[in-house]
Amino acid sequence: MSGRIMAVDPGEKRIGLALSDPSGTIANPFRVIHHVSRLVDAAAIAQLAEENDVVIIVVGCSFDLDGSLGPQGRKSLRLAEAIRTQTEIPVELWDEAGSTKTAREARIAMGVSRMKRSGHMDELAATVILQSYLDAHTRVS
Repeated sequence: MSGRIMAVDPGEKRIGLALSDPSGTIANPFRVIHHVSRLVDAAAIAQLAEENDVVIIVVGCSFDLDGSLGPQGRKSLRLAEAIRTQTEIPVELWDEAGSTKTAREARIAMGVSRMKRSGHMDELAATVILQSYLDAHTRVS
């Protein structure tokens, strides 16, 4: 896999974005965009992806224990479908299970103070989603 990959962590108010390095092996926090509407969000994500030479957009999606899409998962699916209407870049759903919790634990491990830790997890959660996607696809290739 060669080229940048973007991960999207959809939230109610904010959407976290992460970008891989050009070789598609290391995830990095990219930015947070504020939720406006599904179509406006999708257009912004598609534009950022094209500006950064992204080859795949990965949208974090939560699944219920039985593997079906819960309410948040359905929102992620609708966002992914909206992004597909805005760009030719392939869009995939990826299980985001525990990404926010993992991001919070990483901030604790890095020694970030409790006050700073209470901030938004969106970019870090997107980074966790992206790294899990990259790791899974690196083993396969």
